[in-house]
Amino acid sequence: MDLSFVTELSAPRSRDDLPAPEPGAAFLAGGTWLYSEPQPTITRLVDLTTLDWPAITVHDDGLELAATCTIENICNAPLPAEWTATSLFRPCAESLVASWKIWHTATVGGNLALALPAGAMITLCCALDAELLLWTADGGERRVPVDRFVTDAGRTVLGAGDLIRSIYLPATALRGRTSLRKIAYSPLGRSGALLAGRVDADGFALTVTASTVRPFVLRFPAVPGPDVLSESLSERISPDDYLTDAHGAADWRRHVTGVLAEEIRRELE
Repeated sequence: MDLSFVTELSAPRSRDDLPAPEPGAAFLAGGTWLYSEPQPTITRLVDLTTLDWPAITVHDDGLELAATCTIENICNAPLPAEWTATSLFRPCAESLVASWKIWHTATVGGNLALALPAGAMITLCCALDAELLLWTADGGERRVPVDRFVTDAGRTVLGAGDLIRSIYLPATALRGRTSLRKIAYSPLGRSGALLAGRVDADGFALTVTASTVRPFVLRFPAVPGPDVLSESLSERISPDDYLTDAHGAADWRRHVTGVLAEEIRRELE
């Protein structure tokens, strides 16, 4: 889609080059959503790729992803063998139901910032206890766990002029055992429910996305029994938190969330 309303493109080389927030400006990382439909309110694009952030940096205590890291990058990167939870990377990417051309361009940061319930990078990052480094418009920065970053469908804690600089996945989570489940109305449809489980030294965590308006992470000291898990889902996620749209009704999504959660629990117990 040609963005015919855009009249200016900024290509910053450093943080100091980033323009001040103004109406009509949008950050461009991969642009696969920006260029997918008309954007009549956008008149200026700020291209973050010209900042040349390293896509992937391996640290002793975890993995750092630039916001501009592409889906292709994380699926093909050589990573430490003991980070067994990286086995989630490709299945989560495949949950996006996107072509290799999209994988080559779409970014992890863009998927997070878009905050769609079916955003599979949100699922991945919540499942692995990822933390975001945000650059704020006033020149500062702050860190936010991904499960607190998305507040509703299409809504995040980002203010005007704020941007995601990087995503950090701790080594403790990366060494965990994981399980992923997805269901959709059609084999290649957008996720109606996308759940991920993880067991590590800290216990068991279940991430619920796509079926709900925002991500939910349920934590337990060990893999719980089926009744405890079911009760926790009911207590933590209210019926109003389940989403109804063209890809699934709320009551169906609530039911299949329980089914997939139990499958994950059995696999990881």
